[in-house]
Amino acid sequence: MGMATDYDAPRKTDDDSESIEALKERVPDKMSGSVDVEDSDNPANFELAGADLSDLDLDVVVLPPQADEFTCVSCFLVKHRSQVDHNTKLGAICLECAA
Repeated sequence: MGMATDYDAPRKTDDDSESIEALKERVPDKMSGSVDVEDSDNPANFELAGADLSDLDLDVVVLPPQADEFTCVSCFLVKHRSQVDHNTKLGAICLECAA
């Protein structure tokens, strides 16, 4: 048997000898250089909050309750039968709500 390992102790490797300044030189500065004209985080078809969406028709497929599912009467989430903690006169309670 080997000696026990202290996983909380700091680990030293050869890479630790590199200074922070040297690491900063290797990583390009994201704030300098050209400005990105196109904002990829906000595509042109993105709707902002508060936009009028009343003319849109949404097609949503709603599946009926499956044989191996139940709806928790506390959190109202549909869960697998393996997550039932106990049943009440109102219905099943999931493990998370019973905790």
